[in-house]
Amino acid sequence: MGKPDAAVVRDALSVGVAVGLSGFAFGVTSAGSGLTVWQTCALSLMVFTGASQFALVGALAAGGNPLTAAAGAFFLGVRNAFYGLRLSQLLALPRAVRPFAAQWVIDETTAVSLAQPGRRSARIGFAVTGVTLYVLWNLTTLLGALGAEAIGDTDAWGLDAAGPAVFLALLAPMLKTATERAVAGLAVLLGLALLPVLPAGVPVLVAALAAPGVLYLEGRRKGARDDVQGGER
Repeated sequence: MGKPDAAVVRDALSVGVAVGLSGFAFGVTSAGSGLTVWQTCALSLMVFTGASQFALVGALAAGGNPLTAAAGAFFLGVRNAFYGLRLSQLLALPRAVRPFAAQWVIDETTAVSLAQPGRRSARIGFAVTGVTLYVLWNLTTLLGALGAEAIGDTDAWGLDAAGPAVFLALLAPMLKTATERAVAGLAVLLGLALLPVLPAGVPVLVAALAAPGVLYLEGRRKGARDDVQGGER
């Protein structure tokens, strides 16, 4: 294995382990909201997208209708479809592998894959992050669900914030340009402002509009600057 491949594996493992361990928080939160151990484990095995899982059990714990809670989780997971469109071009996996790889198309695998300079390293990053995270997430979910009774009041521990906090810690170093930071900042403002007034999951979708909005303004600013420079010649 060459040095570049080893570096990709190291980075992917660090992401997979860091986020995978937060499955414990989901297991505790889910069991604390009233789901059984098997229901909790089934969510991690089949849904496998932490934000949607936390949204679902959070809505159920608050007394929400199961259909409404599922709808909110669905809307939150829609973003993975857009990740898939980008990753399908980047990874160019064989058709027989794509249905299995689709289960691993989440925030973390997308972030690691897009950070790589080439297709080979992107495939390695996607595979190592996916398998590490999937195994650890499901294992720690089981441990969390089994240990929920010992922990007691899960709300007092604030464990539902563990997953998003880990993802933010991974995302922050990737915001290197002013445009990226503007998109992130506007998305945060939209999400926080709309969270009290819209159903769960919808504020995230609206916050995603920050990207095309900022890019549109950036394009207009560059166009105006080019017009000024063209007029001076």
